[in-house]
Amino acid sequence: MTTTVLKNISEIRRFFHRNEDPVYFISATNFNLLGLDEWVKNFKYICYIDCYGGKHPNVFCPSEQPHAEFQSIEDINNYLLQHKEVIDFVKRRGGKPKFVFLMFDEETERLSKELGADVWFPKAKLRQKMDNKIETVRIGNKAGVPSVPNVLAEVKDYEDLKKTCEKAGIGHDLVLQSAFGDSGHTTFFIKSEADFRRHESEIVGEGEIKIMKRIDCRGSAIEACATKEGTIVGPLMTELVGFKDLTPYRGGWCGNEILSTAFPPKVRQKARELTYKFGEQLRKEGYRGYFELDFLIDKKTGDLWLGELNPRITGASSMTNHAAFAHADAPLFLFHLLEFSRKKFNLDVDELNARWADPDNIDGWSQMVIKHTDDSVDICTEAPETGIYKMKEDGSVVFDRFDYHRRAVESENEAFFLRILQPGDYRYEGADIGILVTRGRSMTKSFQLNERAKKWIHGIKRSVDGKPLPTASAGPELSDPAFKIL
Repeated sequence: MTTTVLKNISEIRRFFHRNEDPVYFISATNFNLLGLDEWVKNFKYICYIDCYGGKHPNVFCPSEQPHAEFQSIEDINNYLLQHKEVIDFVKRRGGKPKFVFLMFDEETERLSKELGADVWFPKAKLRQKMDNKIETVRIGNKAGVPSVPNVLAEVKDYEDLKKTCEKAGIGHDLVLQSAFGDSGHTTFFIKSEADFRRHESEIVGEGEIKIMKRIDCRGSAIEACATKEGTIVGPLMTELVGFKDLTPYRGGWCGNEILSTAFPPKVRQKARELTYKFGEQLRKEGYRGYFELDFLIDKKTGDLWLGELNPRITGASSMTNHAAFAHADAPLFLFHLLEFSRKKFNLDVDELNARWADPDNIDGWSQMVIKHTDDSVDICTEAPETGIYKMKEDGSVVFDRFDYHRRAVESENEAFFLRILQPGDYRYEGADIGILVTRGRSMTKSFQLNERAKKWIHGIKRSVDGKPLPTASAGPELSDPAFKIL
């Protein structure tokens, strides 16, 4: 039998349209790869949280079983892979299963192997190495992708930190990051000894710390996929960071916008070039597949600095995979699946990247991750369900209809809401309520939340209610208010 080679986008699309081997995205929710089941035949989601009340045809949620307190997404995935209903579901559907995850570890790999499944991602060990913020700086240096002026060092105390910074010439207005962490949980802004004292226990004894000069910048995100044919680069997105209406975490990610005019053309082009260079270096390091880079853009100079690498899909992936170019060609994640399918393909990556850089292939959308921001704990009794919401002329927000497609949003007066918080769940500071997806911008030109976004947030939050904890209960033990499930 001759091995066919996929020669263009339409053949790649047809290949997945006819796919026979079952592919599963296993995670807390299906948010990150929303809509991918419509591109890949036999693609299913196995989730811990049923965001759709049983109404999504390709989402499977097993019944709740006793389990240890989850400390990470990896814990959730390992619980799911050992769940009898999940094992039965995978075996019943047969074929040679392929698993993709948001997060996984070596235990996840072991459990996947027991189920006879291939994990379609680089090995957990390699991902872990790449996820180290210190390693990101080193890879960037090799690729010619500069980081914000920084020094990598262990920190013993505040005096030691001052000496290190003086030697490196980066001043005393600093941003510190430990090697691992997400969404602002391990990012510390240090300007004085008092600031240092507040976070001392999370800095001292944590090994090598990335110590950066603080610059007046705005965040941005860009996703890409390292394939054997080269690195395919998605659009540059804005990042919503630290808005008090959305998150209690000062440096915490809380959404994205995708639009062609958010950044000057020069900045967009530079970000694409640097991402391509970084992806080519990742290929040399043995990494392939999907990744995301955060760039910090200096407000005064427009200079781009490498922020961090996420060697995985991210909270921004649903934006990338729903962009106009994704509908014209294919979602970026499809190329990730293609890379791991071992199917032979030829692709003119330069041509594809040039096409995806065209502003006409980028339409305007935003997403906001809405968290409980009050310093309180109760039990959720009501939460808005997943579906399409409308904003009335008076600014109030009402449920219109159930849908699991974000493209069902027809105008800026409509939004798609994906429910995360369920009635019966603990509602604590930092708990995810849900994700709101709208057409158009959620920020002003000066990158503050616009009035329309604030009305949407307020409207959704008004639909959430809770009751006090039973007096015998102290609530969940949350040393660090919950890990991020997105």
